[in-house]
Amino acid sequence: MSTSSPVPTTRRALHAYVSDAAHSQCHDFAAENGVSVSALLEVLGSHLLQPESKSTPSQKSDDTAKVGSEIAQMVVDARKLDASRRRRNTSS
Repeated sequence: MSTSSPVPTTRRALHAYVSDAAHSQCHDFAAENGVSVSALLEVLGSHLLQPESKSTPSQKSDDTAKVGSEIAQMVVDARKLDASRRRRNTSS
């Protein structure tokens, strides 16, 4: 998003059912940082699929490696949550 207009010309809804705790955590985090949840999602989405930096692994900063490993762990956790939800939905 930093390479284009800061305000998209078109927008689409992103809707999800999350736990009460996750809902509160997202809104609390956004409020504490003075931003909206939708702005956080917009920026997160723009960063998730950006191509890897062309630098070699030794040239990457520790912060970049940390963020990459945190996102990788979020994907693992999300897969577990998705699987849990699928099991719950098929047992009804």
